[in-house]
Amino acid sequence: MNALVATNRNFRLAARLLGLDSKLEKSLLIPFREIKVECTIPKDDGTLASYVGFRVQHDNARGPMKGGIRYHPEVDPDEVNALAQLMTWKTAVANIPYGGAKGGIGCNPGDLSISELERLTRVFTQKIHDLIGVHTDVPAPDMGTNAQTMAWILDEYSKFHGYSPAVVTGKPIDLGGSLGRDAATGRGVLFATEALLNQYGKSIAGQRFVVQGFGNVGSWAAQLISEQGGKVIAVSDITGAIKNSKGIDVPNLLKHVRENRGVKGFCGADSIDSNSILLEDCDILIPAALGGVINRDNAKDIKAKFIIEAANHPTDPEADEILTKKGVVILPDIYANSGGVTVSYFEWVQNIQGFMWDEEKVNAELKTYMTRGFKDVKEMCNTHNCDLRMGAFTLGVNRVARATVLRGWEA
Repeated sequence: MNALVATNRNFRLAARLLGLDSKLEKSLLIPFREIKVECTIPKDDGTLASYVGFRVQHDNARGPMKGGIRYHPEVDPDEVNALAQLMTWKTAVANIPYGGAKGGIGCNPGDLSISELERLTRVFTQKIHDLIGVHTDVPAPDMGTNAQTMAWILDEYSKFHGYSPAVVTGKPIDLGGSLGRDAATGRGVLFATEALLNQYGKSIAGQRFVVQGFGNVGSWAAQLISEQGGKVIAVSDITGAIKNSKGIDVPNLLKHVRENRGVKGFCGADSIDSNSILLEDCDILIPAALGGVINRDNAKDIKAKFIIEAANHPTDPEADEILTKKGVVILPDIYANSGGVTVSYFEWVQNIQGFMWDEEKVNAELKTYMTRGFKDVKEMCNTHNCDLRMGAFTLGVNRVARATVLRGWEA
């Protein structure tokens, strides 16, 4: 099931639980604006190349729209629409004053040189500069983009509008980026996991973790979990998968990954089949890579007791049903991976105030938001007698619906 179909399905289930008026339901689902632009750049060899860029602005009832820009060959309107909508509910669940947006360019960043990526980013920014803004739509990094990409967007946007550091988040520290932003999504996963385990009288220490995806989010989550006494027994990335039942030495693995650009060949663990990583015997499974990896084909064989969705939409609805029947507790993406957008909000606040926070304050505020977010989700679960995914969706949709009605926007 593609991400847009699954997201719409979850939204409609939440709308029904909330008893939303059908006109309001329809207006909440329709994006505010969809943008599609052609970006033509000269390649380093002098030839011209064209790429298609997208920006979907889903909803701004609660504040400026917010969402990442990804560079990936499979960027398409359906995926961008789904992720923009998810951002609307995610920012509402986190209770930060944003709506949802998402963007991207259909390209393979690995095939482009740094100067080609810069030219592509600047041309894309020229095409959308009058549609984004500090109080309108604030982009951030996503798959295939990073702090440098945000620096180029900031610089190009500032040529038209004057120096505006708050127009993007996830920037380099030297250009107004926030301390703690790099680790924020992974740290949010840690705080979310702590909040969930606390409900069951458990703590991170002594639990066995499997992390699928060892990029920024997965590697930070693994590092912080191991620092809290959690045992990371298996990890995977694009190069392969490794396992050590006694626990992987995460600091050593991070060093290996920096030097070898992947987990493959790490001497402190055995190599295993990448396809089996989700099926390893563990207490807590953290999918932190692409969407749709847990589906009806493999859900019945998953042995984890808890799944923490660090990736966007890693679990298909069919798999949801299978896992719920098995008693597996799933902490949904729109809450579990909201640490990144929460610290993006802190970065935006710091830029607007012109006053930067120390890292201790950023992390303490993030813990407050994640802990309070879990409590709010649980309250909705109790009110509507539903699982955590529907608890999070009803929480997010209800907040956006209330703002829409208060602003007099309902159809």
